[in-house]
Amino acid sequence: MPKILTQAEVDGFWTEGYCFPFDCLTTREAAEARARLEAFEAEIDDDIQKHLRVKVHLGFMWLWELAHHPKILDAVEDLIGPNILLYLSTLWFKNAGDGKRVSWHQDSAYYGLEPHDVVTLWLGFTDSNVGNGCVQIIPGTHKEPDYVHVETYAEDNLLARGQTIEDIDESKAVKLELKAGQFSLHHERLVHGSAPNLSNDRRLGMSFTYLPTYVRCNLPNRTAVLCRGVDEYNYWHRDPEPRQDRDPVCWEAIRFWIDGYADPNVTQEALVTR
Repeated sequence: MPKILTQAEVDGFWTEGYCFPFDCLTTREAAEARARLEAFEAEIDDDIQKHLRVKVHLGFMWLWELAHHPKILDAVEDLIGPNILLYLSTLWFKNAGDGKRVSWHQDSAYYGLEPHDVVTLWLGFTDSNVGNGCVQIIPGTHKEPDYVHVETYAEDNLLARGQTIEDIDESKAVKLELKAGQFSLHHERLVHGSAPNLSNDRRLGMSFTYLPTYVRCNLPNRTAVLCRGVDEYNYWHRDPEPRQDRDPVCWEAIRFWIDGYADPNVTQEALVTR
């Protein structure tokens, strides 16, 4: 029996590629998360995503605990089983009226994972809706062949390479609107994106990429955290575990992965000859 999802939601995830919404944080807890991130942002007086871009769960103890939140892991377990690795986590900030967007893409394009039994979880620290540029998905596209992504490196695109799937029929899009503290789940290969924030407040959230321990990565020296269960395969190197906020070892790891996030030597899956 599933722990969080209904059987219909489990089935829908694998057939349509997504399911939502699910409660996690209270409204107060979501506001506290936002306040913590904005306090750090004010301290550094810089774009937070230059310092916390990937594997952000290593940066602060509360983010590490959030990545291990029982409601999150229970939902993920309903989809991929009890042995769970966390590969990536990313902050997604859109300031009011800043024009930033996320183009249509697949999370799987550069991850090099096999098989694709991989879940992306998106958690809102603020409401995420049509007005402020919530995640949109194209149902069923996770079952189609790999899409070719055009690397635009556009300044208004929050993706590292501005990677864009062209000629998407946006009339098929489903908007994954969430209240602050709720999360959605989508398949790694599902085509998705988000429009600019046209509201008068920021949209803040983060994503986590979870996978079962039997999933391999064909890219060298990739690291992950075992969040639940046992790892009987040991395909992955291990990320360091933070012992304090801004643990120097973890901060060095974050910087290393930020520098390699848009590695031009990593070829998108659609262009790899199999």
